[in-house]
Amino acid sequence: MLGALLAVTVWGAPSASAGGPTSVLVVSPESRETASLYCSDERYAELDRLLGPSSADTRTRPSEEKLLAARQINVTWMAHDVSPWRLDQVYPLADGDQVWIHSEVPEAVNGHWHRTKNPAQLRALLTDLGVMGKVSGEGHAIIPAPAQESESDAGAADTESASLSSTADDDTEWWWAIPGLAAGAVLALVLRPFVLGKPWGRLRAEPGPRQELRDV
Repeated sequence: MLGALLAVTVWGAPSASAGGPTSVLVVSPESRETASLYCSDERYAELDRLLGPSSADTRTRPSEEKLLAARQINVTWMAHDVSPWRLDQVYPLADGDQVWIHSEVPEAVNGHWHRTKNPAQLRALLTDLGVMGKVSGEGHAIIPAPAQESESDAGAADTESASLSSTADDDTEWWWAIPGLAAGAVLALVLRPFVLGKPWGRLRAEPGPRQELRDV
């Protein structure tokens, strides 16, 4: 419940006086450049405004190919300058002027993809902050994983998996019964002549002594 309330509250990065973040750390892992802003800095509010989510894009995300070709800027909003409040992973795409942002908060299950409404202004601000330098190749960006499947999808997948497993088990048991049946049939055919030709009457016990004394 706390995580859900936090996720709803922090998308707009409320001011420090309202219990929101007090500072922000901006890092370019691929060029190894960093910058930081305090909440009293005008660029702090501008960065927050430019990274604001667009509700029309909440169910879309850029392709994996475009993300791999884009550079990544990590923007971490800090509460009381020590605790991560929200993480925005910014991706200025290499082709075109689009800038995609993946936002997530602590304890949230999934992140939130959206595009900035002012890509040119966001690029200019990141350049002004000194985090859009040449990529060195020594740093590594981390692309967020796709959103987890819903519970209904997971339940359907589990049901289908259980059904397939049950069918496989049934088929396995059926196949294992064949050798036993075949062996029984062969044994019956082999023993049948002996069973039919055996003088079973002679094996019955006869009354009287089993041995006789004969005169030689």
